[in-house]
Amino acid sequence: MAVQSTVAVATTLAPLRAALDPWRNAGSKIALVPTMGALHEGHLALVRQAAASADKVVVSIFVNPAQFAPHEDFGRYPRPFETDKQKLEGAGGVDLIYAPGASEMYPSGFATKITLDGPAMGLETDFRPHFFSGVATVVTKLFVQCRPNFATFGEKDYQQLLVVKRLSRDLDLGVEILAVPTMREADGLALSSRNAYLSPDQRKVAAHLNRVLLKVGERAKSGVPIAQAEGEGAAALIAAGFDRVDYVAIRDAETLVQVRSVEKPARVLAAARIGSVRLIDNRAV
Repeated sequence: MAVQSTVAVATTLAPLRAALDPWRNAGSKIALVPTMGALHEGHLALVRQAAASADKVVVSIFVNPAQFAPHEDFGRYPRPFETDKQKLEGAGGVDLIYAPGASEMYPSGFATKITLDGPAMGLETDFRPHFFSGVATVVTKLFVQCRPNFATFGEKDYQQLLVVKRLSRDLDLGVEILAVPTMREADGLALSSRNAYLSPDQRKVAAHLNRVLLKVGERAKSGVPIAQAEGEGAAALIAAGFDRVDYVAIRDAETLVQVRSVEKPARVLAAARIGSVRLIDNRAV
């Protein structure tokens, strides 16, 4: 598609539907790219996949308060909307930006949440028990509001990807979830909006996360017991300079249940902190 000079912005439901309904009535396939803004090349990869899969592309920008605990970084999460808009316009392929406010998504008296099981259990939930309920609630609202045929999600947030796939199936939302491979820096660090919080010294430490995950996967495939490979990975992250390791875990790639071997497709997932910055990543085994 040709690069567009401007992209329309809807901030409430009425103009969103006014834009979407004619597309839908004309038989156009619609793809949604849900984001919290602070866009980087990883987000633009989601946009490219959406544009390749559909006739019209909507990018949502909404920093979702429901997925942040009181002690987390909701207040300081970057919100460079004009810069994000310029990036989307420069990338091309985006037909509409949906940027609702909190009062649009969670009006006064809002009292509904989605509870989860299956791939939402363990890993992130052990450390952020509120997180996936907040994600599932806002994603469901976005799907109902936009009624897309497709939605793109990155593999960097692998557990979230599986949760959203299960959510769409279980609630018959009719949205096909398209997984997009993780975009990485030259040294392997997964692109993330939170990387901007890292100091130069912390950034050097962060590069070890990807390397350690690759090593853990290699060790497991070589026959090292799963628990031993996981323990070695956690120790390696601490030795590299991480301050805390929440988990290093090898799980079934489809269900995230614990595995005894890696004869079937598996993923090694990790979450670790450098100072106040929490990084997550995963690699196929």
